[in-house]
Amino acid sequence: MARLRVRAHPGAKRNEIRVEGDTIHIWVTAPAREGKANRAIIELLAREMGVKKSEVSIVRGEHGREKIIEVPDDAASRLLGRTA
Repeated sequence: MARLRVRAHPGAKRNEIRVEGDTIHIWVTAPAREGKANRAIIELLAREMGVKKSEVSIVRGEHGREKIIEVPDDAASRLLGRTA
């Protein structure tokens, strides 16, 4: 499993992922309330990487914007291969 550094941007106008250096910025339309943004981040990452939602987990930063997210190694390399 790989760990990714993620910067969350809840309450955005649209869902989007950008890889900038070693940080992944994720904008989601869901509000940062009652775990809605976290669920939206997991769903968006899983869809973009082509894995099940159960294979994506937040291991640190559940209540903050800075998060560490664990994903399968091959999925991480596909996502990090994207350009900003």
